[in-house]
Amino acid sequence: MDNASARNLWGDFLDKHTEFALKKAPKVGYFGDNEKDANLLANLVCKDIKRATSHSLLGLQLRNETIPKIDDFFVVTDWEGAAKCLIRTTSVKMIPYFSIHSEHARLEGEGDKSLDYWKKVHWEYYTRELAEFNRRPLESMILVFERFEKVFER
Repeated sequence: MDNASARNLWGDFLDKHTEFALKKAPKVGYFGDNEKDANLLANLVCKDIKRATSHSLLGLQLRNETIPKIDDFFVVTDWEGAAKCLIRTTSVKMIPYFSIHSEHARLEGEGDKSLDYWKKVHWEYYTRELAEFNRRPLESMILVFERFEKVFER
């Protein structure tokens, strides 16, 4: 783990939860693709408002990233890399974009938590994400819907 702030947060968590001492160090990062969103989303996670996220399967595959698994830990940072909290994956489901419903939007906790808001901002995000690979989102694309719980915060 290259991020000292994340390493310190993980260490503080392990001091209180020694049962995870042999667990592999978590991934570290932020939600979103810009400073404003990253900082806002980290804040929503820390406040237990954002309890889920939706990855495009194609985006994960094109970046050679692993699909999240239940019990994975993740250090949430702000845009600058300051560790804000630690989350743990509780559920992972593959869902076509067209099957996302209002409960998914509510769990993601963004904007007014409506499905319309979710679809607008996520379609824009997936468009930017996939454009890097000369691809575009489709209504039929598969999303990796990940639920998580905040387990530690300083």
